[in-house]
Amino acid sequence: MVHSAYDAVELVADVPGHIEAVASHAGKLLVAVSDTEGFLWGSDCSLRIYSAPSPSSDGGGEIRWDGPYALERQEPRFWRRPPLAMEVSASSDLLISLSEWVALHRLPGLETVAVVSSKTKGANVFAWDERRGFLAVGRQKRLTVFRLDSGREFVEVKEFGVPDILKSMAWCGDNICLGIRREYMIINSMTGALTEVFSSGRIAPPLVVPLPTGELILGKDNIGVFVYQNGKLIQDGRIIWSDTPASVVIHRPYAVARLPRHVEIRSLRAPNALVQTVVLRDVQKLVQTDNCILAALSNSVHGLLPVPIGAQIVQLTASGEFDEALALCKLLPPEDSNLRAAKESSIHIRYGHFLFDSGSYEEAMEQFSDSHVDITYVLCLYPSIVLPQTNIIGEHDKLLDMPELARESSDVTDEMESYSLQLHESDDKSPLEVKKMSHNALAALVKYLQKKRSGIIERATAEVTEEVVSGAVHHSLKLSEPYKPKKLSKKRAQTHTSSIAREMATVLDTSLLQALILTGQSSGAIELLKGLNYCDLKICEEFLKERSEYMVLLELYKSNEMHREALRLLNQLVEESKSEMENIYFNKKFNPQMILEYLRPLCRSDPMLVLESSLYVLERNPSETIQLFLFENVPADLVNSYLKQHAPNLQSTYLELMLSMNDTGINPNLQNELVQLYLSEVLDWYKILKEEGNWTERTYSPTRKKLISTLESNSGYNTDLLLKRLPQDALFEERAILYGKINQHLRALSLYVHKLQMPERAVAYCDRVYEEREEQPSKSNIYFNLLQIYLNPRKAEKEFEQKIIPVASQYSGIQKATATKLKGGRIGKKVVEIEGADDIRFSPSGTDSGRSDGDGDDVNDGGPIMLNEALELLSQRWDRINGAQALRLLPRDTKLQDLVSFLEPLLRNSSEHRRNYLVIKNLIFRANLQVKEDLYKRCQAVLKIDGDSTCSLCHKRVANSAFAIYPNGQTLVHFVCFKESQQIKAVRGANSVKRR
Repeated sequence: MVHSAYDAVELVADVPGHIEAVASHAGKLLVAVSDTEGFLWGSDCSLRIYSAPSPSSDGGGEIRWDGPYALERQEPRFWRRPPLAMEVSASSDLLISLSEWVALHRLPGLETVAVVSSKTKGANVFAWDERRGFLAVGRQKRLTVFRLDSGREFVEVKEFGVPDILKSMAWCGDNICLGIRREYMIINSMTGALTEVFSSGRIAPPLVVPLPTGELILGKDNIGVFVYQNGKLIQDGRIIWSDTPASVVIHRPYAVARLPRHVEIRSLRAPNALVQTVVLRDVQKLVQTDNCILAALSNSVHGLLPVPIGAQIVQLTASGEFDEALALCKLLPPEDSNLRAAKESSIHIRYGHFLFDSGSYEEAMEQFSDSHVDITYVLCLYPSIVLPQTNIIGEHDKLLDMPELARESSDVTDEMESYSLQLHESDDKSPLEVKKMSHNALAALVKYLQKKRSGIIERATAEVTEEVVSGAVHHSLKLSEPYKPKKLSKKRAQTHTSSIAREMATVLDTSLLQALILTGQSSGAIELLKGLNYCDLKICEEFLKERSEYMVLLELYKSNEMHREALRLLNQLVEESKSEMENIYFNKKFNPQMILEYLRPLCRSDPMLVLESSLYVLERNPSETIQLFLFENVPADLVNSYLKQHAPNLQSTYLELMLSMNDTGINPNLQNELVQLYLSEVLDWYKILKEEGNWTERTYSPTRKKLISTLESNSGYNTDLLLKRLPQDALFEERAILYGKINQHLRALSLYVHKLQMPERAVAYCDRVYEEREEQPSKSNIYFNLLQIYLNPRKAEKEFEQKIIPVASQYSGIQKATATKLKGGRIGKKVVEIEGADDIRFSPSGTDSGRSDGDGDDVNDGGPIMLNEALELLSQRWDRINGAQALRLLPRDTKLQDLVSFLEPLLRNSSEHRRNYLVIKNLIFRANLQVKEDLYKRCQAVLKIDGDSTCSLCHKRVANSAFAIYPNGQTLVHFVCFKESQQIKAVRGANSVKRR
């Protein structure tokens, strides 16, 4: 990095004498010159003041070049000895010089303000702290700190001893860095604590240079080491000079060193590269001023005037030193903030192009990001990215409107054109190299767009929110002002907010999606689409179809609420996956489960769309599809009606699975629908078998089994309709179940026994009915009905044939009667044994003789009977049958031996209950005696009354008055007092009732 940072000009030439020191004040040069014409060279020293040939137009006090400076004033013999150092305090207009001692003169008149002769005589070095007004003076092995008091005199603050004579020093905060012998030390100006830093090297003496930021540069031969105020080294902070410097001054952003043959200028920014070399031999002093550096030779003074920052920036940018150019932009004056921002943006853009051409794509994107250029400008570097049509004017177009940057913008445009030519020339490279370069460039673009996205999306969202709010306000105004002229409302309706932010967001998201796909980041593209995005639908759809990115395309449809297109594509992909069985990955990626997952969030928002799109999965995954309908609360009636119209073959499947998966049952209408479907199929099957002559009641098809199971386990269907549809000469088992549902138990049992010839089913039916009514106080005589059918078969069959007409019309009345019995029949039991014993007193079997609804009267004997089945029923269910009624029903010729299995347990149980009753009776009698005894004891309470006994109410003696005793046996009162208290209570109670 070599450019012209300073222009060297000769300000003063042919000074008569030897220049010892130089300084500047108010645009004038103060030159200390030794008188060479005296008797002894250097014995006297004069102060010569030089001024510019023409006064400054702005009245400033800076050194400038309008021609050689001319002598304005001379103070001969200003010092008795040549000054070792001279410094100007600009804030106090004071000249501080060290000759024989430290002297203080007022500028510009050079009046003597103070002379510190006692403590500074013989001093060889001093350091001035402009900010606090402290002066540190080194004399022999002593260090004295003074404070400038009111700008008139120095007051001694501290004095410390040091190991050796001081050769160099500088303030660093509250500390002072000292160069002693060949060592550097840090001393605290308040406590005097010394801390060693490191040695200064073997060749050059110690050199301490303060930095404006508070740090220090300590010389070590030809190396300048950066250290903190406390002496700790700054990592990677060092300047390597081409030779050992005699002195160094700091003029931001450069460090200027006085070398034997030239003046060397280096940057303060790492890596502290060489900036410029100014050939000036035998430079005696280097002095920093506000706007330049003064280089004093033996009889002339040169000024190193800084080149304007803008010109330096142009030089650095042209030479490719973009980092240094950007660093210099920070030094532009605040009033030129627009120019500064424009220059920085231009440099970032040029730097980005340079890095992009070099293959450093991520670093290039960082530069484009820092330039605040529109993303459309960057996207022009990627011809593979398809951009939507917009009306956006990019920042790079706005740069052309700024005359200060017209040249920079044209250069950038030229670079863009050259880069496009390079893209065409890249076809000559190997395909692998081009692919790698393209992938890396696109990966960097992804990071760039993701970094830019949050701000752009936020602005677009704010824009949409503003439009919504303005629309709502317009609507409210329209409603509140119905009588306003129509022209006004029309004008309001046409006003809208610009859509620049949304267009920019569309460009960004569309480009980001393409870049993610081109770099193989499909998952990142899906995540982009899941959130708020502004992707252009048409461009992204075509792009994804070309590259077969179906998962991303599905998410694109979903984000735009194009659910029909998404489901159509998903069904197509699932079908193709079945045909491509050899492609295991494709088959695993697209399966019917994906359709279900897509439909799940749509169940509540668009159930009709879910039904239309679920036919495919309902055929292949019926259980999972029904589970989806159930768990996502899709209306069951809607599902059933849709399937009934579009997929009748799936209707029963849906209802079956819904019934099996829903523990609480389903709608009675749907239950009835399912049973009607089963029955229709069974009737069709029955007609076919009947025509073929293969029909028997014991023939079961899978559908008939389902029908019987549903009839037994559910009760929400319409029994009347089902009974009407059943044939008169078949399907007796179904009819029996339906009769049982409406409490026509005699008919149901008759069917099981006579038509179906399945006594075991009849007994099971009785058991079920008995257990269902076990909680009722009057238990069912269902077993007695079965005995009647066994022992009077002809009458039961005749009665059944007479009453085969459906009786479902009676069902509602039966239900009400049953409900009334159930409601009033629940009685809590205190002692179960007592109630049971009480029943046994009147019934040998422990059950009453009630009858079921619709049953006939007692039947007469006659016809063949089923005695064996009746005896078996009595032996198995003896505890559930009224023994007396059963015996009266049996034929008179029944042998007693056949009744042993019935009578033996019955009599044993009856005897046991009788004994239990007697025991309970005795226990109750004993408890009664105990209560009477306790009452007798309580009635024997004794209360002794004597002459000192008093009334508990009036507290007077009872004496011979009538008295009363409260039930507790302790409270004694006059009988009169007792009656009065009772009357008072009665009156108070009446008053409280009236108040209420």
